[in-house]
Amino acid sequence: MVKVRVMKPPYFLKKYFWDVNFDSLDSKKDQLYIVTRLLEYGDIEALRWLLRTVRESKIKEAILRSRELSPKTVNFWKLFFTLDKSKIQCLKKSYQKMQSSHWPY
Repeated sequence: MVKVRVMKPPYFLKKYFWDVNFDSLDSKKDQLYIVTRLLEYGDIEALRWLLRTVRESKIKEAILRSRELSPKTVNFWKLFFTLDKSKIQCLKKSYQKMQSSHWPY
């Protein structure tokens, strides 16, 4: 039997994952979730760990794809990484709001 080692984030990050079982988080499998959570709520220590540990391309991917980041957070990271605003999902007008402009009933 081969044992699969789960790569957990360091324990000092546990406070940012109050809604999930921290011990079951896998740094590889749950990487986008972890990155998104730390970008939104992380303190300086958490962000230093994130920037040292995760490739910049993965962090940018999380910023571009996530709909869970607040506009304030996204705007900060957009400037930090010089990202194109039109490519960031959470800054796009929601489909429901677009639909009401097409179908006013």
